[in-house]
Amino acid sequence: MNGLNTATSEFPVKETVDRMISIIEERGWHLFARIDHAEHARKKGLALRPTELILFGNPEIGTLLMQDRQEAAIDLPMKVLAWEDEQGQVRIAHNSMQWLKQRHGLTDETTIQAIEEVLAKVCASVQTAGIGFAGITLEEEHAKQGLGIGSHMD
Repeated sequence: MNGLNTATSEFPVKETVDRMISIIEERGWHLFARIDHAEHARKKGLALRPTELILFGNPEIGTLLMQDRQEAAIDLPMKVLAWEDEQGQVRIAHNSMQWLKQRHGLTDETTIQAIEEVLAKVCASVQTAGIGFAGITLEEEHAKQGLGIGSHMD
């Protein structure tokens, strides 16, 4: 179990990331960084399919997790990766909040749920109509897991 939630995007990597950033900003969260790994690879003469990482968060919420277990800061702010795979399919991935909860022994369920809800909105903005993590609808996954997003862990 690697703790990653993965899904596909119906948009190219750049548009996928642009759409996710739009939702992050609409929710009042802060975009800390947007890293274009493929661009940096090209600058060094290396080939890499489109691959971008965004780091985002809300200090009013993330701080609560660090107050719960300060070592959780190693996994904050939240990150979402978008990349084009070998078949040209764009994929997205982020750390499962349940995995982070287990990894750090987090106990603040309210804060974990708040972050899950934002991650769900961010990721849903680029997914094929209604299809969430693990290839089932977000509503089905919510009902199955009782969570804000799917907890499919590859």
